[in-house]
Amino acid sequence: MLAAGTRETSGRHPVWLPIFFLLSYCVLQTPNRLAPTSGGDRATIADFVDVAPKAGLTETNVFGGKQSSTYILESTGTGVAIFDFDNDGWPDIFFVNGTTLDGFPSGSAPTNHLYRNNHDGTFSDVSERAGLLGTGWGQGVCVGDYDNDGWEDLYVTYYGKNRLYHNIGGKFEEVAETAGVEGNGKAWGTGCAFVDYDRDGQLDIVVANYAGFDLAHASPPGKFPTCLWKGIAVFCGPRGLPAQKNILYHNLGNGRFQDVTTAAGFDRTLGHYCFSATPFDYDNDGWPDIYVACDSTPSILYHNNHDGTFTDVGMLSGVAYNGDGREQAGMGSTVADYDGDGNLDLFRTNFSDDTSTLYHNNGDATFTDVTYSAGLGSNTKYLGWGTAFLDIDNDGWPDLLAVNGHVYPEVDALKLGINYSEPKLLYRNNGNGTFTDVSRMTGPAISTPAPARGLAVGDLFNDGRLSAVIVNRNAPPSLLLNRSTYSSHWIGIKTIGTRSNRDGIGARITVKTALRKQVDEVRSGSSYISNNDMRVHFGLGESSRIEFIEARWTSGLVERFNDLGVDRILTVREGSGNPVAAAASTRK
Repeated sequence: MLAAGTRETSGRHPVWLPIFFLLSYCVLQTPNRLAPTSGGDRATIADFVDVAPKAGLTETNVFGGKQSSTYILESTGTGVAIFDFDNDGWPDIFFVNGTTLDGFPSGSAPTNHLYRNNHDGTFSDVSERAGLLGTGWGQGVCVGDYDNDGWEDLYVTYYGKNRLYHNIGGKFEEVAETAGVEGNGKAWGTGCAFVDYDRDGQLDIVVANYAGFDLAHASPPGKFPTCLWKGIAVFCGPRGLPAQKNILYHNLGNGRFQDVTTAAGFDRTLGHYCFSATPFDYDNDGWPDIYVACDSTPSILYHNNHDGTFTDVGMLSGVAYNGDGREQAGMGSTVADYDGDGNLDLFRTNFSDDTSTLYHNNGDATFTDVTYSAGLGSNTKYLGWGTAFLDIDNDGWPDLLAVNGHVYPEVDALKLGINYSEPKLLYRNNGNGTFTDVSRMTGPAISTPAPARGLAVGDLFNDGRLSAVIVNRNAPPSLLLNRSTYSSHWIGIKTIGTRSNRDGIGARITVKTALRKQVDEVRSGSSYISNNDMRVHFGLGESSRIEFIEARWTSGLVERFNDLGVDRILTVREGSGNPVAAAASTRK
């Protein structure tokens, strides 16, 4: 680097000329990014503000102690789901809530909350009317229409018995015991996802479990060497706690499920502490696979063997460890084709004093850790949780959001240079395989610290702008709204299966414009124990026309919908397009 005031060398070109030409080359090599048309000057990439209080999202999350955490159970926080519970076409918001070690008097315990979208930028709490006043150590949530009746159902994980809420015309009935999916009451459920793993048209359920934790006999902070952090006595775990197996429930099609964990090979991955579950077809063979981010242990990639069984290929594929061959403390995960090569890539958040990890899908069933070369290796201070790819400016290149917050509230009083509440991180996709950290130039809601946990993103107001909903531990939630507007176009796609599951979960969507192709999948679960708006969103940049949208359904049908308009939510129904030969579909 040249110091300020450096003189040019006699007889040679001025030293700034090579730098000028290098910068010019980089500008020419970077795809054109559409600047905001309002909301600030051209240096303002986005302008995110927290509108949760104005929108009516005011209920405080309750989860463990506020000033300190005695046990690891108090640290994980809860998830959030964006979904349309009443079929009015507008996404609503469901927050999982928790409790405290001391508990609450009868009738006063904190509950989960369902907020109905009022279509005017505000939400109303309809939890009681909808029948969703669950209490306890809530954890994660996932969305799926498990009985194909056209109404989205909810599965909520707990430290204890899990709950399945059947949506009956906008009101929910808890049916986990009857359906056979509540568990044994001794597990610590975390992430979950609905997935049609055997492609029979019925949504199955995958549940990630964390650790064997007995609250009645838990060790106090600092008792063992594994209960120390930077020389400070903290809660014990996860190391030293027994691991738990993940669970797979097969949908029998009659409102009941069967535990097929052993038969499917799901229990052959012992020794993991698991959080988020992210289904995606990583090898593009038409069968959904499942990635599970694991804490302090190698992460898991369940490869679908097409016969009702799975094999953990995390190590062989390159996503169990980072590029140095080291296990990390994985929390959240998200999937997108960030570089536009047609393969779905994977990003995972991790504990502090480490980087998050970006795995590039090589297209041959393997991944490469490209965290540093992609520009994502500089932030090691923060402890990451929820994460999502989202195209903040609809230029067609998915950007990346990660929310953070420490697990030890005590750090604020210890003056270690580490804070319990931490800012979010927002990375802008440069369109060339790299990202730029734009966290400090994208509005106050990104830079404001908070003890964040769950994150869900979606087009809450059906206007093409993706917003983010965040669970903050022992604090009110955040709703991040981007006030910037752009000249770029977009399309949102809602899938309806007929032969496939009605949600179309697992369908791979390809959007082709005159400029390029983009791919994504309809997905339940993901982020950190949360569920995004399942309508698939694509930014289209300057393209004002879509040549075709291709859907590869889990039934095996591949079809195209041709010559479509933009800037709208489009419903795609299985069987209403033009059939395409499966072998030739996405390769053309």
